[in-house]
Amino acid sequence: MSKDRDGEIELLARGVFVREGKVLVCHNRKKRNCFLPGGHIDCGESAKRALKREIREELGLPCKVGRFLGAVEHTFKYHGKRTYEINLVFEMDLGKVCPPDRPRSMEKKLEFLWVGLAGLRRAGFEPSVFAALLPKWVKAVAGDEKWGSSIS
Repeated sequence: MSKDRDGEIELLARGVFVREGKVLVCHNRKKRNCFLPGGHIDCGESAKRALKREIREELGLPCKVGRFLGAVEHTFKYHGKRTYEINLVFEMDLGKVCPPDRPRSMEKKLEFLWVGLAGLRRAGFEPSVFAALLPKWVKAVAGDEKWGSSIS
C-alpha cells in the first residue's frame, strides 16, 4: 500500500470461483456489500501467493490459483479520505466446494454466498464494474479485454 496526496493506494488480489453458474462472493455483514474473496498484496509477495494466503485466512481452505482474468481500478471515500485500489483478478479452484453449500468464514464480519453471474448488480457487488465484467471474463478467450475501471 502506498500513499498519494489524498489517501491510500491499495493493490489487491481477488479470486473468482464459479460453480453451476454461480460465483462465490464475500458478504460484509455490517456494510451489506459483496465483493470477491481475496485481499491486500504484501510488499514482496506475488499476487497469486497473496490470493492463496488470503483465501486460507478467510476460508481456512487451500486454493489453486489459475489464469489471470483482468484488473479493475476503483476509488472510494473511506473515513473521509480518498482510497484508490487496483484489483488483480484470477480464476481459482476451491476443490469440492459447491452450491448450495456455503463455506464457513474464518472472519466474523464476513460470510460467503453464492450469487448467479447474472445477478451481481442486484447483490450490491463492489466495485460495481465487476458485475458487467465477470461474466465476460469467465467466458473469455485469449485477447479479450482484461481491464475495467469504476473511475471516470
